[in-house]
Amino acid sequence: MYGRIIGSGAYLPARRLDNHELERMVDTSDEWIRARTGIVRRAIAAEGEYTSDLAEAAAREAIAASGVSLSQIDLIIVATTTPDLVFPSTATLVQHRLGIRGCPAFDIQAVCAGFIYALDVVDKYMRSGACRCALVIGAETFSRIVDWTDRTTCVLFGDGAGAMVIKSDDEPGILSTHVHADGAYKELLWVPVGVSTGNAEVEAGRAFTRMKGNEVFRWAVTAMSDIAVEALRHNGLSIEDLDWLVPHQANVRIIQAIGKRLRLPPEKVVVTVAEHGNTSAASVPLAFDTAVRDGRFKHGDLILLEGFGGGFTWGSALIRY
Repeated sequence: MYGRIIGSGAYLPARRLDNHELERMVDTSDEWIRARTGIVRRAIAAEGEYTSDLAEAAAREAIAASGVSLSQIDLIIVATTTPDLVFPSTATLVQHRLGIRGCPAFDIQAVCAGFIYALDVVDKYMRSGACRCALVIGAETFSRIVDWTDRTTCVLFGDGAGAMVIKSDDEPGILSTHVHADGAYKELLWVPVGVSTGNAEVEAGRAFTRMKGNEVFRWAVTAMSDIAVEALRHNGLSIEDLDWLVPHQANVRIIQAIGKRLRLPPEKVVVTVAEHGNTSAASVPLAFDTAVRDGRFKHGDLILLEGFGGGFTWGSALIRY
């Protein structure tokens, strides 16, 4: 059995922080942000609005689109770097809110590649027959680990959630998944404190994202280009067979560089970063849902999803829509 995507959903908080407002917060400009990142605005979770709230909203939309009943869902995975709590997992919180009981529910933490890692797990579950209907969510309140005085990072990130319902089928939907990691590069993109190493820093509100942008840019372009080729070759396909690329929405320059390196026409690349910025694990499902709802994807299209995040972690999922 294979996993087939039968419904998707998304949620962005109501609050929008645009570039002109950032001009009043740090030494930057709308022109600079657009030119370097392609981002125009980003959604910011309200006070008292948590990752589980965003995840639940996206999940309900995906479930409604899929037409499945809640009782059919037998696996829930939430990809997030910003869980509500140390434990229990955000997935169990969403499970409870949806009124689902008993099925496995857990979080995956692979930062911006988290949703691809989640799809990799679902693919294995379904090929083994361990589940028949999975709810997969990428959700982040990334604004809460951003230093809003650091102009190199605060312009990039936003909050949001995207979700998919994936059901087992004897016809391939998910053709293959490919995931990688290399912890040697952790200090190029990380939050350098945590529960066991820096409670004082966390309590002082200094658990912020740190990034060496130029190095991350070079690594991301190379890794995401290479993994696209890996996925296509694994399936005996070439770039000419690909109908759509849905990359992690980190930065429009990274996306453009990947497309150029792959010699993929720009009209085949889904780009939504202008409207929500980098939403980490939520960015791939957000972009996917946008293309579903505006009618870009057609039945039978070959679509490559890919992500790259701190760690480094990176991965791809090749699907037949």
